[in-house]
Amino acid sequence: MNSVDASEHYELGATDLSPSLLTIVIDTNPHAWAALEDSLPLSKAIANILVFINAHLACNYANEVAVVASHSQKAAWLYPSHDDPRKRTADRDGDVVMNGASDTPAPETNKYRPFRIVEEQVTRNLKELMDSTTGDDLRGNMSTMLAGALTLALSHTNRRTLAWAEEHGGANAEDAAADGNGGGGGTSTNRYSASNEDERLQSRILVVSVSGSTDAAHQYIPVMNSIFACQRLSIPIDVCKLSGDAVFLQQASDATKGVYMALAEPRGLLQYLMMAFLPDQRSRRHLVLPTRVDVDFRAACFCHRRVVDVGFVCSICLSIFCEPPPGGDCMTCGTHLDIGDNAKPALLPRKKKKKKRVNGASGTGTPMSTPTPGP
Repeated sequence: MNSVDASEHYELGATDLSPSLLTIVIDTNPHAWAALEDSLPLSKAIANILVFINAHLACNYANEVAVVASHSQKAAWLYPSHDDPRKRTADRDGDVVMNGASDTPAPETNKYRPFRIVEEQVTRNLKELMDSTTGDDLRGNMSTMLAGALTLALSHTNRRTLAWAEEHGGANAEDAAADGNGGGGGTSTNRYSASNEDERLQSRILVVSVSGSTDAAHQYIPVMNSIFACQRLSIPIDVCKLSGDAVFLQQASDATKGVYMALAEPRGLLQYLMMAFLPDQRSRRHLVLPTRVDVDFRAACFCHRRVVDVGFVCSICLSIFCEPPPGGDCMTCGTHLDIGDNAKPALLPRKKKKKKRVNGASGTGTPMSTPTPGP
């Protein structure tokens, strides 16, 4: 009977692919966006990101999205809203509630409601975040709270993954990561071809960054912990770098098998978002992804939070120091390190390359002995 009245067309079958969850972390550092005011203002960048979000939601009616702002003094949710529902101007059904404000714009009835809900909440929460930022907050912190934003994204992804597994009986993130890694803690080599990839919620994180790595060096430890958690849960971290260098974000994209792109021209943000970051994990199996071979694997020291090329490493806890710690004791585990006061990191000498031999003979000619004339 279901075939006759086409009821099964509206039922989600067991063979249907699971939706995709896209969590976008937007770097809203006012100092960094002020430097990009001439090429790409923040308002135009948000408009391009909203178009990208609409494209993601249009790919599958069950797709989900979440937006987190990495601000100068805190990390805040832009969508969905997690604060007091009495302060919201939209209810759970998406209908706009007029709270007596004369300047509240009328809802756009001709727009697809999921698009309208995301656009209204993102723009409203971003405006409230910017209005709450004071001059003291800008003078006190020049960096962005990337670690807090990644933590919020991970917690939301884990919550939605577990909820999807309970509702539809699919494999959760822990089981998928264990199967993909062979039950161990190693990195999965075929993470896009796992048998249970299509049975669970497809989750990924996109970071739109404008701050430099030196500004976020003091968050090195929590950022790396978030990267390792994403690697364990098989959640790729895609990075769209608009300005500045990003040492840690390059490592995040490389470790989680994500896509890293540094835009030479920020005005083409929407084109890069649609062409490079729109495909999910299933689509990426059939695409040639842009890879980066010159990944910067430098780390930040635990003492001064500076990015170093060469430093001291504790043999017990692997803590990194740019100079010998005071008293020769590790600042993390307290182990006494046998380092002199004026010691410098040892550099391994380069091995001399052997000259190639041509036809069994070395490149340098062998001196020939001159025959001695006889008597």
